[in-house]
Amino acid sequence: MKKVAIIMGSDSDLPVVEKAVTTLKEYGVPYEVHIFSAHRTPEEARAFVTGAAENGFGVIIAAAGKAAHLAGAMAAGTVLPVIGIPIKSSTLDGLDALLSTVQMPSGIPVATVAIDGAANAALLAVQILAVSDEALTKKLQKARKEASDKVLQKNAEIFAKYSE
Repeated sequence: MKKVAIIMGSDSDLPVVEKAVTTLKEYGVPYEVHIFSAHRTPEEARAFVTGAAENGFGVIIAAAGKAAHLAGAMAAGTVLPVIGIPIKSSTLDGLDALLSTVQMPSGIPVATVAIDGAANAALLAVQILAVSDEALTKKLQKARKEASDKVLQKNAEIFAKYSE
């Protein structure tokens, strides 16, 4: 199975990124977590991403706040799918990171999840890998069914309590 690379621009992003790690663990997807800055360590970031495919990665998740150029920098160096997580900062509550991550030039796509949306970034990575992995597909289907069952159970409880 291909691995998922989780790259964050700073260790201050770790509390958000940990949600992606937890989700990947739940699905049994191998991953690596690194800190590379698009601005402070551009050579190291580029070296990592240009070797990512040959090093067994299938998807890259890039988390960054403020200027948030990390996902774009990763996408510029590979044809692997890149998923950007805009991180909420104290300055503009993550809107700056969201706009920086989602507004990519034509030809360099970055899938972008919600501000601090690390769990969904990991789920999207799992879905991408599941295209060629039937076991992952079954795990995703099972999780969706369980989520549906929970909502329907809560609906039945609320209906029974508040309906005449």
